[in-house]
Amino acid sequence: MNANTRTARRTLRDRTRTHRAAAKIRRTGVGTLTTHCVAAGLPVREARTVAGSLRKNAVKANATGTPGVSYTHGRARACTRYTAAEVARIAVVYRPRKPQFKIAAARLALAA
Repeated sequence: MNANTRTARRTLRDRTRTHRAAAKIRRTGVGTLTTHCVAAGLPVREARTVAGSLRKNAVKANATGTPGVSYTHGRARACTRYTAAEVARIAVVYRPRKPQFKIAAARLALAA
């Protein structure tokens, strides 16, 4: 596999992941904070980092979310799902330092 093919596959994989996350939020109306971050264009690893920070700021923004169960790789985990409006409120309170996290926070704030 040459470099161009590798780059094209990575681009397509990233775009597919972002589109699927956004479609899931559109379809159900709610999503976990990580799902919202992936829909904003962050890679999964960085989305988890931002989601952890957003989770801490959810109390300040007075966003409670809806409790639910997330199924992944054969196990169930308790999670909290938020609407786009709740995530936008949390994103306004969130003050990131990294430039790409700032861009993601702006996208999350505009999503509602």
